[in-house]
Amino acid sequence: MTFEGEGGASVPPRKKIVHYHGDEVRVLFFVAALVLIIAQSTGAELPLSMLGSIGAAILLVIAAGITNPAQSVIHWFNALLSIAGVLLFGSSAVEYYRAGLSLLDPSFTYTEALAIISLVTLYFATRTIRGNMQRPKLS
Repeated sequence: MTFEGEGGASVPPRKKIVHYHGDEVRVLFFVAALVLIIAQSTGAELPLSMLGSIGAAILLVIAAGITNPAQSVIHWFNALLSIAGVLLFGSSAVEYYRAGLSLLDPSFTYTEALAIISLVTLYFATRTIRGNMQRPKLS
């Protein structure tokens, strides 16, 4: 790729890191933060208070922002956040379903969506951790 008018300076291609899925984790954390805020705005009953949901959204966005391939500790933190999301929202979704809430009830729908997002995020975070363990250290 070259820039026009600057003598043809080129931008080096982005280096692909094998088994790095931090970009996917970053997007999923941001989407989860949006869903948390939207769910609270619509009055859906979540397993978190209003301030808890906003705090969780802030934490997810910060985790997304600092995720990078050079620091393996952040991937462990991302995995822990994902596990917490799966446990919190997954158990709540099951409770809502067993209580007879309609599948179209906003409380169930948002909680189930957050559980699924957390589960997929856990998968990508785990793959990234596995990739970090298998490759030589980044310098």
